[in-house]
Amino acid sequence: MKNRRRNREAFAEHSYWQSYSDMMAALLLIFILLIAITLTIYRQKTNDLDRTRLELDTAQSKLDETIEDLENSNEELASSLAQLQQAYEQAALTQEELNNAYLEIENARQELTTTKQELKDIVGIRTDIIGALQSAFSNSTMKVDAQTGSITFSSDVLFRYNSASLTADSRETLKNIIPMYLDVLLQDQFRDYIAEIIIEGHTDTDGSYQSNMELSYARANAVADFCLDKRNGLSEAKTEQLQKLLTVNGKSWSNPVYQKDASGNPTQEVDMLASRRVEIKFRLKEDEMIEKISGVLEQE
Repeated sequence: MKNRRRNREAFAEHSYWQSYSDMMAALLLIFILLIAITLTIYRQKTNDLDRTRLELDTAQSKLDETIEDLENSNEELASSLAQLQQAYEQAALTQEELNNAYLEIENARQELTTTKQELKDIVGIRTDIIGALQSAFSNSTMKVDAQTGSITFSSDVLFRYNSASLTADSRETLKNIIPMYLDVLLQDQFRDYIAEIIIEGHTDTDGSYQSNMELSYARANAVADFCLDKRNGLSEAKTEQLQKLLTVNGKSWSNPVYQKDASGNPTQEVDMLASRRVEIKFRLKEDEMIEKISGVLEQE
């Protein structure tokens, strides 16, 4: 009985430690298994992490490239905007210049229209003056040039040969003619348009130019002295007006008169009698402008 009890106790003790050992072995196995699983998971996660890092690096590289492309695009856009702004400013400037050109053209057109009207008025004034002179001399033997409004005295009528002193008969002639001519030019409606009243002496081609210059000037000056003499028909007021306008010229034989053939065409032969003359004429203040404007109007 005692042996049997010992055997059971010994077996029971041995069974306890065996169970404990099995449990520890199982725990160790589980621990090892957990470590293996953990390592496997760790390796998997490490691989995943490496893969993710590689993908991130690739993505970062692509992102950097994209950013660089965007920066280049921004620079190109900024350059394009600058060029566009410059083009816009240039276009605006060009438009402004074009508007100014249109304005200048319009102003020039208006000025031309005004000038045309002024020219017509001026031409009308010359026509009116010549008409008034022709009317004043309608009953006189003295003829008024229809183009210039001048009157011409033969030097042989006014002076003796090679003399610059007016004859008594010529003074009477001048006293009848000069006041009529100057009264027309100096009347209120015409006086403001007159720039000059000119007395010119001319000679024939006989003799030297210088001697004829002296003679032609002396004769023109003698007529001028007669015109300015208050005793010869002009009022004191008109004599003063004439002093401001009168010009005396000696032309020698620089502008001779040529004889005409049967058809009325001038020849090469000088008309000595007609060349010896004294002319009285006038110049309007706008004569120079008339010449310029006439040229412009002819071009149109």
